[in-house]
Amino acid sequence: MKKISIAIDGYSSTGKSTLARQLARELGYIYIDTGAMYRAVTLFALREGLIREEPDEPALEKRLAALEIGFERNDETGRSEVTLEGKNVEGEIRNLDVSRYVSQIAALGAVREKLVAQQQAMAAQGGVVMDGRDIGTVVLPEADLKIFMTASPEIRANRRYKELLDRGEQVRYEEVLQNVRDRDYIDSNREISPLRKAADAIEFDNSDMGMEEQFERIHAHALRVIDKKKGAS
Repeated sequence: MKKISIAIDGYSSTGKSTLARQLARELGYIYIDTGAMYRAVTLFALREGLIREEPDEPALEKRLAALEIGFERNDETGRSEVTLEGKNVEGEIRNLDVSRYVSQIAALGAVREKLVAQQQAMAAQGGVVMDGRDIGTVVLPEADLKIFMTASPEIRANRRYKELLDRGEQVRYEEVLQNVRDRDYIDSNREISPLRKAADAIEFDNSDMGMEEQFERIHAHALRVIDKKKGAS
């Protein structure tokens, strides 16, 4: 029986990647972090001077065809980590500079066309858990299970703030909160593939929900979908 595909969408800093990674590990599926792919393109654009106040879309588009983005397994953690031009950039893509521009980069049509095609190819055989902004609506509209995650901007900013401090970055909470609000606006209002809850997605507001409780509830949903598919085969 073909394994199911699971799409997890939602706002920034809702714990999508943590949940998706844990769910994939529990089910024995492949985890695909689409946000990391857009962050890798953003890092490339920053390195190459293709972002000033905003991205230089024509210049970036010319470079996209040859741009190599992939994943490699970290043997120590067991996680898949993103690579750019064959080099692991997992640490670099999580800084606040990349966070400032990633929503703008992700709104560019040429970038989305390239990465969506790559993501769909990765998921073609099923057995994947994929998280992002438009997975259930655009990348995997036929996904067997769709989850949409949300939480208040203040809760999400606090989570992100603590994460950055733990990595040794010097940031202010107010700066992180503004970044969260800016990204929400850009993600929800961009012309191409805006952040939307798919009509058949299950919504989880984890503002007051622990990660363990959330995982248990979503894992139970996944098992029900798997059992249903088994019964139909």
